[in-house]
Amino acid sequence: MTSAAPASASAKHVGATAALRRLYVIRFVFALAWAALLLVSGSDLTTGARVLLFLYPAFDVVAAVVDARSARAAGSVKGLYANMAVSALAAVGVAVAGASGTADVLRVWGAWAIVSGLVQLLVGVARRSLGGQWAMIVSGGISVLAGGSFISGASQDNPSLTTLAGYATLGGIFFLVSAIRLSRSTARG
Repeated sequence: MTSAAPASASAKHVGATAALRRLYVIRFVFALAWAALLLVSGSDLTTGARVLLFLYPAFDVVAAVVDARSARAAGSVKGLYANMAVSALAAVGVAVAGASGTADVLRVWGAWAIVSGLVQLLVGVARRSLGGQWAMIVSGGISVLAGGSFISGASQDNPSLTTLAGYATLGGIFFLVSAIRLSRSTARG
């Protein structure tokens, strides 16, 4: 009877890892596509750019919901709920700031990058047992630094949205690295 419990826990762990790996690959593809579209739209705050700026944190909310559902079986989801709330506020904040100008958008985006980066770092630390999380931990730390850079860049004479494309691309690459690492840890497990 006691051997069934570890086998059940292991199956939950593998299922959560596979779901997380798929989610990370989807997040990688989304980040690259989003960054490309933002670069094509240019540095002006057009209607298309505003929609893109809203979509990125909105997608983060959806990804956190999917993540929480798959992670529930494996344990802690508190950080994911915090991420949902922060990203939902960021989506609304970016939509509102879009009416004021690029500098305000960068300030909101920067604040979101700092807070969500801290959350990502903490969730990555809590998930170390799943494997493949060092990239999420590093990405969270970089997000905090990038957020400060966005806030600082907002006060420049000609603030630009194109720096956000680099941020999204790097974040996407970290998601891909984590997906690959999760694949390896699942194969070893």
